Amino acid sequence: MSLPSDLHRLADYQRHAQACLPEDVWQHIQEGNGHDGVPDADRMALDAISFVPRRLVDLRGGSTVIDLLGQRHASPILLAPVAYQRLAHPEGEMATIRAATAMGVSMVLSTLSSVTLEEVAQAGREAARELGRSLRPHWFQLYLQPSREMSLSLVRRAEEAGYQSIVLTVDAAVKRAGFPLPPGVEAANLRGVAPARQVTGHEAILLGTPLAEQAPRWEDLAWLRAQTSLPLVIKGLVAPQDGRMAADMGADAIILSNHGGRVLDSMPAALDMLAPMRAAVGAAMPLLVDGGIRSGSDVVKALAMGAQGVLVGRPQMHALAVGGLAGVAHMLHMLRAELELAMAQLGCPRVAAITGECLMRP
Repeated sequence: MSLPSDLHRLADYQRHAQACLPEDVWQHIQEGNGHDGVPDADRMALDAISFVPRRLVDLRGGSTVIDLLGQRHASPILLAPVAYQRLAHPEGEMATIRAATAMGVSMVLSTLSSVTLEEVAQAGREAARELGRSLRPHWFQLYLQPSREMSLSLVRRAEEAGYQSIVLTVDAAVKRAGFPLPPGVEAANLRGVAPARQVTGHEAILLGTPLAEQAPRWEDLAWLRAQTSLPLVIKGLVAPQDGRMAADMGADAIILSNHGGRVLDSMPAALDMLAPMRAAVGAAMPLLVDGGIRSGSDVVKALAMGAQGVLVGRPQMHALAVGGLAGVAHMLHMLRAELELAMAQLGCPRVAAITGECLMRP
C-alpha cells in the first residue's frame, strides 16, 4: 500500500484516517479527550511547556536506548495497548507487531486484541528472524476476567508465548460505551468464553449491579502479583496514594493514564501527575506516561518531567487505517526521528541527559 505524500507528522495520519474509516468506527476510536469539543488535558499540558536548549554540547556517541524493567529498549517509545485493531485494517495487530519489530519498538498487546496473543507473538518472532535482528521485549495487557481462573489462563498464555511483562489495566472495568463490533472483529483471546462485561448504557444505574461488583480491587492486585514472576506494570493509576499502595504490593512500574478521556471526564493530564506520583513512590519505581504523545518533542517533555518512557495509543489506529504495516512503521520512524532531533537540539545525546533543566513551564 502506497502512503500519501503529505504525511509529515502524526497529525497528518489522523487527518487522513478520518477519510479512510467508517464514521462510526472513527467516532469510536476518537471518543474521549479532544473529541466533540471536550478539552484534551494531555495535549494542553504538553503544549504549555517550552524548551530551554543547551548549545555546543558534544553529541558524539548519542543513543536513545534505555533499560526498563531489566529489558533493553531501542527508545523510550512503546506502543500502548489498543483493542480491536482490525477495526482500522484487516491485518490489525499482525501489521502492528511486524511494523514495531521492524522499527525496534516494543508493543503492549491488549487482552481485547482482534488477533490471538499467540499469533501476534509468532508474527513478531518471524519478522525479527526475517530482518536478522533481535526481538524487542513485548508486553501483554490484562483486563481481569469474571473468574481468576480465566485471568490466570491469559497470564499463562502470555508467559508461554514469550511476553516479558504483564500490564494490568485498572481504570476501565466500568465505562459507558455502545459501539457494536462489526462482523469479522472479535476479542480473539476470549473465544469460547464469556468476556468480562466492562460497559454500561449511558443512562443505566450501576451501583449494586454485577458490573460494579466485579470491578478490580486491591486483593486482585495482590493475587496477580503472587501468580507470575514477570514484571507487573499497573496502568491507569493517577492518585499518588494509589501508586504508593501499588508499589507496596509489589508492582514493578506504573503507567500514568487517564485512558484517553474514555472512562471519566475532568481528569488531570497524566503529565501533571508525574511529580506527585514520583514523590509518592520514590525514585526507583519506573513511571511511564500514556496520553497525548504526538511528536518526538512530546516524548522529550515527558522524559524531562520524570517519566522513564511513553506509550502511543490512537496514532497506531490512524496509521493502520492509512497504510497498514507501512503506515505504522512510518509513523514510528517519524516519532523516533523527531525524538533524536529534539534531543540533539537540546544538547542531550542520551536519554539520561534529558532533565527538567531542558524545560520552561508556565
